[in-house]
Amino acid sequence: MKIIIKPKKITRKNFKKFGDIISTKKIKSININDGYAKRFNDLCRINTSSKKGSTIVSIFSAKKRKFPMNIKMMEKHSLGSQAFIPMEETTFLVFVAPKGKKPNIKKLKSFIIPEQIGINYRPGIWHFPLISTKNMNFLVIDRKGKGNNLTIHNFKNEKISLKYKK
Repeated sequence: MKIIIKPKKITRKNFKKFGDIISTKKIKSININDGYAKRFNDLCRINTSSKKGSTIVSIFSAKKRKFPMNIKMMEKHSLGSQAFIPMEETTFLVFVAPKGKKPNIKKLKSFIIPEQIGINYRPGIWHFPLISTKNMNFLVIDRKGKGNNLTIHNFKNEKISLKYKK
């Protein structure tokens, strides 16, 4: 079976079942630091406490992907959320499927994440590893702790391709 997926621009509504958009757009700020800064609270739901896990902050140094790209596998983290925030102005992509024993190929989605936005996957959401459009670093917030927090599904009969043009 051959499947071609083209990414759509992300919105809070179309990404809601997969996780959160991390953005200050349409979020009320609080003036802090004597008016020299604004604070935007509660931008996503970090969920890492399952089985006494803890929240960690890391940097992933991502390599630029070439398109079209083959999607040969997906992964999920059942015990914790996982947030990706670009450390430079860039567009990146996500490739996701809803929670389940394995990725439902009829429900595969891909989203374009514009500049100044990050994302946070809910626990158990199937996703392809980081899809960067340039060589750069991402701030990653996820779970550290005991328990199996990584499940990988390798596609065997499906030929899945992600098409994207800037």
